[in-house]
Amino acid sequence: MTLTGIHHLTAITADAAGNNEFYTRTLGLRRVKKTVNQDDTSAYHLFYADGAGSPGTDLTFFDWPAARERRGTRSISRTGLRVAEASLDYWAGRLRDAGLAAGAPVLLDGRGSVDFEDPEGQRLRLIADDGGPAHPWDRSAVPADHQIRGLGPITISVPDLRPTQTVLTQVMGMRQTRSYASPDGEGQVHVFQMGAGGAAAELHVAVQPGLPVARQGAGAVHHVAFRVPDNAAIHDWAQRLHEMRVPNSGEVERYYFRSLYFREPGGNLFEIATDTPGFAVDEPFETMGDALSLPPFLEPRRAQIEAGLKPLA
Repeated sequence: MTLTGIHHLTAITADAAGNNEFYTRTLGLRRVKKTVNQDDTSAYHLFYADGAGSPGTDLTFFDWPAARERRGTRSISRTGLRVAEASLDYWAGRLRDAGLAAGAPVLLDGRGSVDFEDPEGQRLRLIADDGGPAHPWDRSAVPADHQIRGLGPITISVPDLRPTQTVLTQVMGMRQTRSYASPDGEGQVHVFQMGAGGAAAELHVAVQPGLPVARQGAGAVHHVAFRVPDNAAIHDWAQRLHEMRVPNSGEVERYYFRSLYFREPGGNLFEIATDTPGFAVDEPFETMGDALSLPPFLEPRRAQIEAGLKPLA
């Protein structure tokens, strides 16, 4: 039983149309699924990814009319987006041209990086990483060589390392490999690896007891998900969490993947999700993400759901 890396990350927006514009136009990602939150069908659930909609590339958003987040600990505090090392200067210039604050690339934990925020304050970090496959989108506003390749690393903030460390290593099978000083000067960051390792398979844990407890809102992250191959693996993880007495949701059918959810001791919501069946399960690969997709159990309510959603433009 091995987690192979980051599967997706889900954040919160209070401006679905602006969010769609920024992530598809400025960041050049492909919208691979336009659907709704299965637990709150009044809200969009938008999925942005690489050209193939590959697991490990999905940055997703719930559209909720929320005030801005209050930053602090007990939160998922920064999302890494992997790009080719030669692309960092391109991206620093592109972000500045879009009116965003982005400095020159700096070296962080041995990798080139550029920190920036989206228009709602979502904290993002471009990370130089030439490893793994790339699946560019041929309709992206960003040239193929510079497109975002996927997620990772993901940084979480906790007030105390030990309880979170125990769950990551003893329950989830991650390996603690190194640490570095937080670039904001607040605490030490400890690196945990999954599977084959590398930026796409790292969780960075910032220990920050001096920060207030965060409050979720627009610009915050809701949860981070980790990869397993298929339903058999999810069954095994559900059994493992049960045997180790970790409170969890049990298996949840999300149609595009199967999941289970639990909170680590630092308060952050984790998900384990399958790589299969993927986003082309209910629409053609060439047009996936263009129209509103609904899982079969919501399809009878399509007219009602569509009537409650705002146009994305």
